[in-house]
Amino acid sequence: MGWKEAAEPVLTRMPAVRRPEGHVPFKRKLAWTAGILVLYFFLTNIALLGLQGGEATDIFGEFRSVLAGEMGSLMQVGIGPIVTASIVMQLLGGANLLGLDTDDPRDQILYQGLQKVLVIVMTALTALPMVFAGGFLPAQPSLTLGGLEFGETQVQMLMFAQIFVGGILILYMDEVVSKWGIGSGIGLFIIASVSQQLVTGFVSPSSEGFFYSWYEIITGQVETGSIVSSDGLYTIFLGEGQIIALLTTLLIFSVVVYAESVRVEIPLSHSRVKGARGRFPVKLIYASVLPMILVRALQANIQFMGQILDSVWAGMPTWLGDYSGGEPASGFFYYTAPIYSPEDWMWWTGAVTQDAWMVLIRISVDLSFMVIGGAIFAIFWVETTNMGPDATARQIQNSGMQIPGFRQNVGVIEKVMERYIPQVTVLGGALVGLLAVWANMLGTVGGVEGTGLLLAVSITYKLYEEIAEEQMMEMHPMMRQMFGRE
Repeated sequence: MGWKEAAEPVLTRMPAVRRPEGHVPFKRKLAWTAGILVLYFFLTNIALLGLQGGEATDIFGEFRSVLAGEMGSLMQVGIGPIVTASIVMQLLGGANLLGLDTDDPRDQILYQGLQKVLVIVMTALTALPMVFAGGFLPAQPSLTLGGLEFGETQVQMLMFAQIFVGGILILYMDEVVSKWGIGSGIGLFIIASVSQQLVTGFVSPSSEGFFYSWYEIITGQVETGSIVSSDGLYTIFLGEGQIIALLTTLLIFSVVVYAESVRVEIPLSHSRVKGARGRFPVKLIYASVLPMILVRALQANIQFMGQILDSVWAGMPTWLGDYSGGEPASGFFYYTAPIYSPEDWMWWTGAVTQDAWMVLIRISVDLSFMVIGGAIFAIFWVETTNMGPDATARQIQNSGMQIPGFRQNVGVIEKVMERYIPQVTVLGGALVGLLAVWANMLGTVGGVEGTGLLLAVSITYKLYEEIAEEQMMEMHPMMRQMFGRE
């Protein structure tokens, strides 16, 4: 008996959100999406019961905008376990170690069930060290709740249960949006997290807020010195003035929107309806920027492991990492840490204590990791989401369309698609990785991680396109039958 037969009774009984039996009206989809978004914001504002305030360490730090969580809340782990489980499933599926055919309905159920089991396991494995190791989420020594006295160990168990429940909630909230709403829950949560950081970065009434910082500069509360001096230029452009961060933020918006509109359009015509024509667009960012979540999550897990080792292994070898103030200062974990801001690599300003050659190695590793990793995960994403040449050719064939001038044959259509899709997938994945590193190096308003900003802009653009498509199909019901949405 194979593993599929042995695991089928468990995997097929995993709790799941029921799919709608028929067409879900656009307004209802919008209501479900808005409801889940409100619930997400509500859960991010519920603090962990038993957490000792003021002493917690955010183990994910700069990855928060990508992982869409909130430190010290029920959404502590964010979408991290979901993304980590997706990485494992994509690697196993890409190496064909699972033996699952995603075109087979039975294997689809097994695949989804196995992914849910992995998410549950990853949620537990992420929450355990946060609560029980290293003091990242220190528990109160004692807690009185409903007349019951809890000791420190019991408080830790209570905190673990809250984080675990939050991780499971976000899994099923994502499923609700995917089946009953618009877009995906993961994308929605990333937009919410990044938007919150951006708004805070612009309007916060503190020195971190863009408008307030300029108010302080104009009123002389911030000493800039001579504008033409190096100190003055640094203050205006990279310091409190945040001019470079503003320009980078605006440029990322512009570049992503432009890249989303760059495409190769393959002409199509209907084989049975004369005059019915269409186009199949192969966008420059064909795989979208979602594979970047997988790349950054992989980096986040590496840094997560480094933090855990530093906290529990007193004699950790220096070649692995030497930590200072909770951040790696040398070794493997330093070189594999992403560039978060200009202060991480501008050694000539004195903000970096490492030598120039160490900083250059770190930049090279981060750039290589993002560009090569972006291309590889983009390929995996295209193949596992039925966007590859073979799956696309079957979809075009099943819709009754064909490429003018070519025989109506799946193999012929697939060969045409192979001229564009693989090359564009690799190019788009590498381009997005390059943009993410560049955005981090120059900084953004609100300190949003470059990948997070890219994701938010791209997901918002696609959400806009999906809303427009839903509205069009609502106005023309026959189109739902044509595209198989009925």
